[in-house]
Amino acid sequence: MRKFYKIALLSASVLLSGALVVQVAAADEHGQVEHSQNKGPAPARPAPGYQHAPAYGRAPPAYDAHGQVLDSRYNHGRYYPPVGTVRPALPPEYHPYFHHGSPYYFSGGIWYAPRGPGFVVVGPPVGIIISTLPPYYSTVWIGGVPYYYADSVYYTWQPQENGYAVVDPPGDADAPSPPPNTGQMDLIIYPKNGQSKEQQAADQYECHNWAKGQTGFDPTQPGGGNSDVNRSNYNRAMSACLQARGYQVN
Repeated sequence: MRKFYKIALLSASVLLSGALVVQVAAADEHGQVEHSQNKGPAPARPAPGYQHAPAYGRAPPAYDAHGQVLDSRYNHGRYYPPVGTVRPALPPEYHPYFHHGSPYYFSGGIWYAPRGPGFVVVGPPVGIIISTLPPYYSTVWIGGVPYYYADSVYYTWQPQENGYAVVDPPGDADAPSPPPNTGQMDLIIYPKNGQSKEQQAADQYECHNWAKGQTGFDPTQPGGGNSDVNRSNYNRAMSACLQARGYQVN
C-alpha cells in the first residue's frame, strides 16, 4: 500500500511539473510571462526618425556594450557616448577648436569640453567652424540644401569660411527631400571613390556655389548673368573643385 502511494504521489508530481512547463512555455510564446532570472531593464525608446532594420535581422539595440547610444536618425546607425559623459583624457587624433574664446575638442564626430581634470562630452556651439566633416556622417537634403548629420548635430558648408559650420536643426528636419537635380549640361561627372548619389549631389551643389562665387556666372539662371567666356571659367572652376573631391570630370 505504501509503495502504491509513493508511485501515485510521484506521478502527480510529474504531471504537475509537466503542466507547469507547458504553461510557462506557452506564456513565453505569447510574451506574457518572463523568466525572472532573465529580466533586465526595459529597452529604451528609439530616437525620432528611427527605422527598423531589414526583415532578415532585428533592430539594433539602443545601447552598445560600452553604454553608447545609437543615433538612428536618417538611418545614421552609429553609436556615441551620451552628452555629459566624462573622460579622463581626450581620444587620439582630436582637433582643437575655439569659439568665443572657449576651447572645444572634436574627435570621431564627438565634441568635448574641459571639465576639471578631465573632459566632458557636449553639444557643440552653433556657429563653430570645422575644416573636415566627421568620418561618419549622413547627407540629408532639407529645403533643397544639403545638411551633414552626425550625433544629433547638423553641419552645412560655408564657402566663405572654406569649412563646415554647426547650425541649428532646420525647422523641417523631419521632412527631408530628395536631392535636387544639380547636373551641369556641359560636364560629365564620374565618382572615382564610390561616392553615393546623395554625396555626389551635395558635392556638386557645394562646387557650384564655389564656382559661381569665383566667376560670377550662374548656369541655373537664364543667360547665366554673363558671357560665354564666364561660362568657360565656371566650367573650369567646377572641374577643379570636383576633381579635388575625388571625381573625374570630362
